[in-house]
Amino acid sequence: MRTEVLSQRALNRALLERQHLLRRRRASASQEIEHLVAMQAQVPNSPYVGLWTRLEGFQPAELADLIVKRRAVRLGIMRNTVHLVTARDCLSLRALFQPMLERTLRSSPFGRHLVGLEMSAVLDAATRAMIEKPRTFSQLGSLLHERWPDRDATSLAYAIRHLLPIVQVPPRGVWGKSAQPTWTTAEHWLGRPVESNESLDRLILRYLKAFGPAAVADISAWSGLTGLRSIVERLRPNLRTFQDERGRELFDIPDGPLPDPQTPSPPRFLPEYDNILIGHDDRTRVIDHAFRYSIFMGTLLVDGFVQGTWAIKRAGDGMTLAIDPLRRLTRAERSAVAEEGEQLVAFVAGGAARREVRITAVATSAPRPPQSPRG
Repeated sequence: MRTEVLSQRALNRALLERQHLLRRRRASASQEIEHLVAMQAQVPNSPYVGLWTRLEGFQPAELADLIVKRRAVRLGIMRNTVHLVTARDCLSLRALFQPMLERTLRSSPFGRHLVGLEMSAVLDAATRAMIEKPRTFSQLGSLLHERWPDRDATSLAYAIRHLLPIVQVPPRGVWGKSAQPTWTTAEHWLGRPVESNESLDRLILRYLKAFGPAAVADISAWSGLTGLRSIVERLRPNLRTFQDERGRELFDIPDGPLPDPQTPSPPRFLPEYDNILIGHDDRTRVIDHAFRYSIFMGTLLVDGFVQGTWAIKRAGDGMTLAIDPLRRLTRAERSAVAEEGEQLVAFVAGGAARREVRITAVATSAPRPPQSPRG
């Protein structure tokens, strides 16, 4: 039987539908975070914009409350980058990524500086220090260096990030607050130990529900995990299969929605590093390769694809949303973008007296990457 080929546009509309970007969803913040499995959170306020663009009536206080009440946390997990997850997913999913984190440490210069060191003693000392009070990595490294003066302080702190399930604590990540990232153990913060009974099978099915159809390479690129082919093959009897236009085999859950490729897609403002921008090995279903560096800033979807970047600029009691298109927008597109932009400014502005949306001339070249934040 001939395998159905899904066009780039068909994959785009499937992704937008599953990410609730064709129409906003009525759901709680915690429900949406779990649907997405995790949300990119290197930039503390990014998840707030990511939820606003996906949920009807979302307000910052809802997510801030989850973080303050320890029902959502920020930690290094997928690809060892900082993500926002619910407390439940933190405890159930973190152990799945431990082998990847250990492998990353061993292959790093930091890991090589720690060869021969009894790491169990280091982890015990770090745990006690972070239970005493949350610590920055700099503080933690200095404390550990006092006990192991022949070892590099930065390497000692880096090891803790990889070998212990640790979370950032408020006020970091709380809307309207600013603070250095300080860390404590997930078990201490959430009152329960990390579990070890979650399966990669379920993680892959959750990924396909929110990001599919997808190739094995896409799942690996999103998660940072390797060796997933055998697991997908085990799941194959219960999955649908397709091909993309490059001939790659794609897998999907049986009831994954596949909207008509011509389904209209309204403008959507995405935060830095939004999930859909880096959730696949082949990102062209949503962003042209020429614009790949746009993920380092806020991006604008027009007709479902990245067609601009944006930034909020504050001056005195005013706030301006500056939009830089990557191609010439039609009059109808500019009008729709401006309307959606006004809603974004109203969401971000709070009590700002003056609000403005400014769409600039077409950018002359693809943006270049700035330094990537580490959360």
